[in-house]
Amino acid sequence: MFITVAVLCVCIVFFINGRVRSDLVALCALMILMLSGILTPAEALSSFSDSLVIMVIGLFVVSGALLRTGLAKMVGSRLLKLAGASEERLFFLIIAVTTMIGAFISNTGTVALVMPIVVSMAMQSDINVRRLLMPLAFAGSIGGMFTLIGTAPNLVIQGVLVQHGYTDLRFFSFAPTGLVVFFVGTLGFWLLSKIFLSKKVDIKEKHHSKSLKELAEEYHIMNKTFVVKVSAGSPVEGKPLCELNITEKYSVNIARVIRKGEHGFIIRNEDTVETAGPETVIHADNIVEVLGSAENVERFIEDNSLKLIKGGSGEISDTGIAEAVLLPNSKLVDVKISESGFRKKYNVNILAVNHRRKYKSDNLADEVMRAGDALLVQGRWEDLGRLNRDYENIVLVGQPLDEASKVTLNHKAPLAALIMFIMIASMVTETLTPPVAIMCAGLAMVLTGCLRNMEEAYHLINWESVVLLASMLPMSIALNKTGAVELVTNSIVSSFGEMGPYALLAGIYFSTSFLTLFISNTATAVLFAPIALQVAESMELSPYPLLMAVTIAASMCFASPFSTPSNVMVMTPGRYKFADYLKVGGPMQIVMGIVMIFVLPLIFPF
Repeated sequence: MFITVAVLCVCIVFFINGRVRSDLVALCALMILMLSGILTPAEALSSFSDSLVIMVIGLFVVSGALLRTGLAKMVGSRLLKLAGASEERLFFLIIAVTTMIGAFISNTGTVALVMPIVVSMAMQSDINVRRLLMPLAFAGSIGGMFTLIGTAPNLVIQGVLVQHGYTDLRFFSFAPTGLVVFFVGTLGFWLLSKIFLSKKVDIKEKHHSKSLKELAEEYHIMNKTFVVKVSAGSPVEGKPLCELNITEKYSVNIARVIRKGEHGFIIRNEDTVETAGPETVIHADNIVEVLGSAENVERFIEDNSLKLIKGGSGEISDTGIAEAVLLPNSKLVDVKISESGFRKKYNVNILAVNHRRKYKSDNLADEVMRAGDALLVQGRWEDLGRLNRDYENIVLVGQPLDEASKVTLNHKAPLAALIMFIMIASMVTETLTPPVAIMCAGLAMVLTGCLRNMEEAYHLINWESVVLLASMLPMSIALNKTGAVELVTNSIVSSFGEMGPYALLAGIYFSTSFLTLFISNTATAVLFAPIALQVAESMELSPYPLLMAVTIAASMCFASPFSTPSNVMVMTPGRYKFADYLKVGGPMQIVMGIVMIFVLPLIFPF
């Protein structure tokens, strides 16, 4: 038992620390348990073929197809437009729309597609977006409480029930509980956001239609715009920017190239202004706009025989500049900017980085990008639009209104909707088992062209989450084999058993709720689900209310910005501090637990 508990404790420490990938931590723990003989190879590897893991993989593909075809974005944007200029109406519609979409796709994907629409509408209506984004992230989690596929902890408790011979939960078995969570959450977040996110906001923090100058001031790149002239014979003359590697060598960015018009017989042609890209070629007598620190620009000028025309200008050129948030599951997380291939892939430059309100605009090559970082990016609007369509890595939130409010609808969207409807219908009517229905839907998305090919389907799968889940599932087997589950169960029963089933339910709920502040909701559910089941059996109670307490407590974690990916996503765009989550999310997490202790036995009797 000692080895198993020690391995679990070390895992939790690494999960909380966050410096090592969670899937790598879980895999190392799995190997230790297998090499120490606690788990047989068959037990350790069995979860990689578990129906739960297969369903999670399939759901990534189905959710990705709904995003790719524009179906979810179309539904969300059209419904949100009903709000008009009313802050209260927009608030309630955001909660309702996000919850509805979150019932069928991941909360991270839901927040990623709704957030730019919300920011755009808030800008147009001059509404304080701080009051909207945090409830938006929480609503993504609330949506998962309506359906079997809404969130991974739902699938975890389903697997535990089936494994121990109980009747499995149906597709909409969660819906009655979800409705209670929805109404309590909507009312609570409306009141708390009005108290803590509206009245105590610095006027400068309010989101409005940000100009390029305002973005530059916020990211501290004012007075870092230099204008230089290219002399004949300069080393940069006649070469495309992609060959010069100026950003890597000098930590500066070329924003624009101005080419002087030629003199005609009578009149002179107008100057042409080109937003710099990898294929842009610099010629003699071109005027080049350079962004960077005075020291780096001076070095760039000296090495390349350039002539400084204007230095340290406070003016920002009228070029494409936008604010982008790095998603928690992005492949760019924990990668240096110089090694990310960002410019080559997206044809845009990174001008500055905002990491939890700490801004950096100089010497970015060795800067490591973190989940939730906001990047100030510059490039042509068509390239920024292409960047905005990279749903897995980036969400643009700071672009002009007309760019932010564009909604792309692919002609495959109706077909994707039909496949989704058939999948849900087959699960509700029990025509197909959930794993079969989900895998068939994922395959249909590829075969019908809702996804281009299998490579794209594989790309949509968050393998870190899949490996984390598959590696943590055997942990429950090890805890059970070594008697750790029995020990925890006896402790809970001895502490709360004499007080009655409601006290047991409270103990399970708040223990799960506390742990999920520090580790992922999936890992928390994997650990507590077998404990809840054994507690129920030892007290001769129905396991359903206790297991439902586990999945709700694991998913309804609001008090920390790092407990769920969607909470991290809104932190930078909403200019939230850690204390904001404690003020708004902390009371809601406690209230939700108290309500569930009394409501769950009514829906799922002891």
